Amino acid sequence: MRATSSHSGRSWAFCLFLLPSLAVCQQSVAPPKNALDQPAPVKSIRVYLIGDSTMSIKEVKAYPETGWGMPFVNFFDSTVTVDNRAKNGRSTKTFISERLWQRVADNLQDGDYVFIQFGHNDESKDKVERYATPEEYKANLLRFVSESRSKKAIPILITPVARRKFDATGHVMETHEVYSELVRSLAKEEKVPLIDLDKKGQALLQQYGEETSKLLFNWLEPGENPNYQTGHQDNTHFNELGARKVAELVLEEIKNLHLELAERIVKPAQP
Repeated sequence: MRATSSHSGRSWAFCLFLLPSLAVCQQSVAPPKNALDQPAPVKSIRVYLIGDSTMSIKEVKAYPETGWGMPFVNFFDSTVTVDNRAKNGRSTKTFISERLWQRVADNLQDGDYVFIQFGHNDESKDKVERYATPEEYKANLLRFVSESRSKKAIPILITPVARRKFDATGHVMETHEVYSELVRSLAKEEKVPLIDLDKKGQALLQQYGEETSKLLFNWLEPGENPNYQTGHQDNTHFNELGARKVAELVLEEIKNLHLELAERIVKPAQP
């Protein structure tokens, strides 16, 4: 009996000795967490900008002229790629005839955005190759919208941005009355998100006033910049400051429209 008791005691001691090791073994062979518990990777988004010179990337020889699409690329985190396809002098008509739109349409993916802003050149009756009648202009915009949606991309309509023009009393004047209204009506009819850069731009210009608003445009005194030795007075195209201000207007409207893209805006660094 004593021998049995001694053996039993040694067995319990051995078991107690093994318990911590068994616990470690159990921990080491614990099954991995379910893959569903892991955060899903964030899908990348591509944002296409299609439009004219007020949006486009400029050559160095044109500086300080700046399209608002240039500073716009810096507003988003690394999950967003801004692909600026806007070109100087293009209307909806020439953007299609030169197959600039086709190159975008062929590459659209589900969830991409297409920011559409034309009008300045569509209105130019004296430039036949660019001019689009109001009917043609609206039809071309509808094509951009429809073909974007057919690829499950998200079109955003933008009115032509306001030009700098004031009346004798210092009030900013409408310079895109017909074409801006066509964009608004199409956005309403087709339920497309709208950014009204005409109205927003006018409000910005009024805030600055007739004289100070020159600081937003490519206005230069003779000799002020080597690209414009004789000076320059441009009430359509922005300088760096103006482009940044207009890009901020677009960013504000992205937030107001509650687009999913708004979630990708760069967050301010925490102190």
